[in-house]
Amino acid sequence: MTALSPPTDEELTRRAQAGETAALGLLLARHQAPMRAVALSLLGYGPDAEDAVQDAALTALRRIGDVRDPAAVGAWLRAIVRNSCRMRLRAGRETPGLVGLDHLQARDQGPSCPSHPERVVDQHAMRDWIWDAMEQLPEPLRLVLMLRHFSGITSYREIAQTCEIPVGTVRSRLNQARTKVAQVLLTTAAQMHDDASRLTEDSRQEAEVTLEGARRGRQPREILQLWPAETELLGVLSTPGERCHPFPAMRRNREKGVTQRLRHVVASRSLTIWEMDVINPAGIPDPCPPTLAWVMVRRNRRVRTLRVVFPEPQR
Repeated sequence: MTALSPPTDEELTRRAQAGETAALGLLLARHQAPMRAVALSLLGYGPDAEDAVQDAALTALRRIGDVRDPAAVGAWLRAIVRNSCRMRLRAGRETPGLVGLDHLQARDQGPSCPSHPERVVDQHAMRDWIWDAMEQLPEPLRLVLMLRHFSGITSYREIAQTCEIPVGTVRSRLNQARTKVAQVLLTTAAQMHDDASRLTEDSRQEAEVTLEGARRGRQPREILQLWPAETELLGVLSTPGERCHPFPAMRRNREKGVTQRLRHVVASRSLTIWEMDVINPAGIPDPCPPTLAWVMVRRNRRVRTLRVVFPEPQR
């Protein structure tokens, strides 16, 4: 019996572009050694080289649809590693851990924009696989990764303030998260995954209903059930030394005439981020900053904690 020939790079790339996650996993495994060789040649032995390879693997997941010459996918993967290494070598500049994800971060772009996070990931048919891998991270690692690469809270300092941890811990957790996600992706390529787009759309609808309830001064029963009495407000809007439920703070803002408009949603099973534009009435004393984010920790959909974060204006 004649042994079957292994699929070529071109075949695997076209299958991956069609949404076959197992094919992409095979591609990354096949080219891992040459990708690592590029990183070692530029960065030397050490954790930076390993991180650069993991970054490149995650970038490939999101950009496999950009490959114009499927037969030359190996050169494309090595170029991503090379770019990742060069970004790490640039002194005095803080760069995202996932090379090429700058265009996925959309503070001012709506869902109709081609570079909006959901559209970029969805069109490459890899979103569910990526999010399922992220769900396997411990909650602290998942939160910093979601903030850094899928929200408008992107600087290490902002993430440190949001999570109440040192900047050095943010860097450490991001490195751990990227490494673990890449490992999980390679070992789960052929498995079935949750519908991440459904999670995001459900969360978007929940956010819209919640905001409409706030405008009316009365939340529907289904929303109230998601905010039990033990839900706790954390951060700058909470009362120091006291345990606060979020609804009184929402009520105070509504009474001042402050309203919010949903800009962007990031959702996993246990972490949710709603990014908002803030509209202040004319002449209001002590107006709210123009943007804010709701960072929620959930259990069985019910909100355990809400932290309201005010990102710095984009420079």
